[in-house]
Amino acid sequence: MRINVNRSFLEINSIGDLNRSKSPGPSFKIIEVNPPDFQLNKFFYKQIGKKHRWIDRLSWGDNKWIEYVENPRIKTFILKDNSNLAGYYETIQDLVNNHSEIAYFGILEEYFGKKCGGYLLSEAIKKLFENGMSRVWLHTCSLDHENAIKNYLARGMQVFKSEKINVELN
Repeated sequence: MRINVNRSFLEINSIGDLNRSKSPGPSFKIIEVNPPDFQLNKFFYKQIGKKHRWIDRLSWGDNKWIEYVENPRIKTFILKDNSNLAGYYETIQDLVNNHSEIAYFGILEEYFGKKCGGYLLSEAIKKLFENGMSRVWLHTCSLDHENAIKNYLARGMQVFKSEKINVELN
């Protein structure tokens, strides 16, 4: 069966445009995964993506995952609640243009409704600007969590492109 999907591309071009969200609490910390650990990326991709049709990486073997996470342009950050995993994001940096894509972003279901998404996105954008990026962008679609685009807009991101695509659902 094929369905129509709305895809939106959003950006923020200044840290001054960022509407920060408070931390959900003192037990929450964001840490960079360094050295890279493909198992963490794979875990989050599968867990968060299973309800949102993230399928492009499901066929990747371990070597492809390792090659991806070890690319120096790729950075992965995880949100922890004490020692528990709560969410993550991956960035792909374009160092020539000082832009960064937030390629994947998400919160595990047990942390929905705890203000983790706003906090994690705020901190991701803030960190990228502090590291010299002049533009942060991402894309989302109508298959993602219903609050995804609301979170992006609430943080100060603006839609710069929208399109309708036709997707095959298996």
